[in-house]
Amino acid sequence: MPCWLGASPEFKELARAHLHLADDEALLDYLGDDFRRVYASYAGPAERAPFENLAPGSTWRSPFDVERHGYGYGMPRSSPLRHASLQQVHAYPWPDPEWMDVSQVRADARRYGGEYAILGGDWSPFWHDAIDLLDFDGLIYLMYDEPEIVDAVMGYTADYYLEVSRRIFEAAGDAIDVFFIGNDFGAQTGPMLSPVLFRRFILPHLRRFVDLGHEFGKLVVLHCDGSIRLLLPDMIAAGIDGVQSVQPFCTGMELHGLKRDFGKDMSFMGCVDTQALIEASPEGARQLTLNTLEAMMPGGGFIASPSHDYLLPETPVENVIIMYETIKECGSYKR
Repeated sequence: MPCWLGASPEFKELARAHLHLADDEALLDYLGDDFRRVYASYAGPAERAPFENLAPGSTWRSPFDVERHGYGYGMPRSSPLRHASLQQVHAYPWPDPEWMDVSQVRADARRYGGEYAILGGDWSPFWHDAIDLLDFDGLIYLMYDEPEIVDAVMGYTADYYLEVSRRIFEAAGDAIDVFFIGNDFGAQTGPMLSPVLFRRFILPHLRRFVDLGHEFGKLVVLHCDGSIRLLLPDMIAAGIDGVQSVQPFCTGMELHGLKRDFGKDMSFMGCVDTQALIEASPEGARQLTLNTLEAMMPGGGFIASPSHDYLLPETPVENVIIMYETIKECGSYKR
């Protein structure tokens, strides 16, 4: 059974200390992670750098010059296009894909010697950036009142990420296996926008990312949190090869049903509910993992991981270790 760990630096530090391991690579090897991830690096102007020249209290700057504050990447401190006209949207200082340096990506991937599946391409959260720029309520109202503004903003955000990823694949495509992108379209009880709005504003851009990945021979896996069952048929029709996260306690995301209805059309990556891992006893963590394997392994096409791409330090390290030990012990297909 293939498995993956997506985790924050803070969680990895806790896990390394718990296991007395020297570095992140030793941690991934210990847990049996079958994937490695490679990134382009920022090489643009200092005033737009992600972690430099920030206002007091800010912790990160997005490519679209929105500063954030708080835990992890935090929350946006402004929505610079909240009341912008279409002309002002076009005049906004959009980032240049040349600011991302792709020259080391191939070497970074090749150093693993083909031992792991390589996740690459830009994360490409074009939907989240549109929310940052327009504010969520503003974005939804504009979908009805001035859809041309939404089209323009999402066009610019998607275009940027598509060009960065194209440059990555042109430089290192032979060393990358999976185009791994992330946009959360689900909340706890349903999608963040209706299927009608999803098809109108989101799906055309998702198809562009799928087409780019497939052009370079990559599988395309979308990280997407929350309740997204209503959106999965459209994602499959667009050519998405797999979804990562898969939170089974969200409405409609019961694992047996997902596997039954969609398992022949896409892979599922994740599924071990992180909320449950946080709250479980060690024996509960083992049983949770066993239940997940029982639901998702039949027929193949499953990659086990916590239902989060960025495991946070409130998750007990012991429970995560038990999860991966259980996968090693019980996650084998009979031959």
